[in-house]
Amino acid sequence: MGTPAARGTLLAAILASGMVFLDSTVVNVALPRLGAELGATVAGLQWTVNGYLLMLAAFVLLGGALGDRFGRRRVFLIGVAWFAVASALCGLAQDTGWLVAARFLQGAGGALLTPGSLSVIQSSFHPDDRGRAIGAWSGLAGVSTALGPLVGGWLIDALSWRWIFFINLPLAVPVVLAALRWVPESRDEDASRTGTGRRRFDVAGALLGALGLGGVTYALIDAPARGGSLPVLASALVGVLAAVAFVLVERRRGDTAMLPVGLFGSRLFSVLNVFTVVVYAALGGFTFFLAVYLQNVVGWSALLTGLATVPMTVLLLVGSSRAGALSARIGPRLPLTVGPVVAAIGLLLLRGVRPGASYWTDVLPGVALFGLGLTLVVAPLTASVLAAVADRFAGVASGFNNAASRAGGLLAVAALPLLVGLSGTGYEQKAALTDAFRGAMAWCAGLLLVGAALAGLLIHRPSRAAPGSQPCPSLPASTPPDSR
Repeated sequence: MGTPAARGTLLAAILASGMVFLDSTVVNVALPRLGAELGATVAGLQWTVNGYLLMLAAFVLLGGALGDRFGRRRVFLIGVAWFAVASALCGLAQDTGWLVAARFLQGAGGALLTPGSLSVIQSSFHPDDRGRAIGAWSGLAGVSTALGPLVGGWLIDALSWRWIFFINLPLAVPVVLAALRWVPESRDEDASRTGTGRRRFDVAGALLGALGLGGVTYALIDAPARGGSLPVLASALVGVLAAVAFVLVERRRGDTAMLPVGLFGSRLFSVLNVFTVVVYAALGGFTFFLAVYLQNVVGWSALLTGLATVPMTVLLLVGSSRAGALSARIGPRLPLTVGPVVAAIGLLLLRGVRPGASYWTDVLPGVALFGLGLTLVVAPLTASVLAAVADRFAGVASGFNNAASRAGGLLAVAALPLLVGLSGTGYEQKAALTDAFRGAMAWCAGLLLVGAALAGLLIHRPSRAAPGSQPCPSLPASTPPDSR
């Protein structure tokens, strides 16, 4: 710490994370504007969010393995360049199909960039300074997340929704320059040797995981428009079969698998990941519907809509460490039970928001309660996941929990419009969107209460402390502090 190389490495990692965080916090805010300009249906908006999440959830573990094998700086730089080019394609989109395809590409770049931003810090700093470096990265990246809604909302109102993607281009340039100048190359020497069974790439597992998520997602998104048509049924069947094949392939590969199934021999690890999917499904559904509702029904600007969730970000940044300390003293069961209940109360309050609503009396209480509940969840969940498995599997456990959080958001955005009867251009019709929003908040609150029940009945204090040298997983791309 304190050397030019340290400052340059932190600059590269923080700016790269900032690109992802800025993009993830404002895409939902931009949905009404881009939907109106491109003539998108609800399905188009869903794929705009889910195309990115699908690629990230399916390939983020593979992206980390590529860095270990071929060089963390090299893969990090490829991810930055890939993400920037895909962002430009998003900003240039002339129709929904173009935008969705570009979002898929952006997610693939994010799968290389996301694990790389932290791994270059983990591998570049002396062990005695590593904790301080990660703390500085986390804090400054959190600030960029808090500023994301302000900057993104202003760009949408003052210029165009396209600029939330174009802004990544000037951010990518100093990242590349700083990484080339100061970030040392590193790799896992075992991973770079061919023929070592433990480090072979599990490409089949990654592809089957993507196909499983993609098939189910396609069926859920297209069901409102096509009903039980052959394409919908076929995609659902392909998704289920791919998911089954994924489990079988991972079981056969044993410890060489992307996801060693032996991890699920720990009942605590299994329950924690089900809890993750349920809670972050509620989070993904909440952020998707709230941004569209506040603009198309309540009549707020993109800037005000973006600022509406800032208190949630601030609570997470300020309170997560305290929640982690509390969990260390009393165990994770109480925070993981109370947190979802508090968040559910916040969502039920938000169901009453109507046109002309006041931010201070109608929106802030619900958002603050949701943020407080989430704050009670994040750090205890992170520590419990890492402590539920052996130290040598802490990295893959962290990565899988990160992917599980994204998968939860992905499935929620795909399923909720179907469950609440929103399709076509219904998001532009105030009455239809109002009914859908209230139904979605009720569903999300129900998911949170299911999570609370899981925690109260099945989660207990891990038998050992979380390994302190391992990076922690975090929230999915929709909220801060983002993927780390």
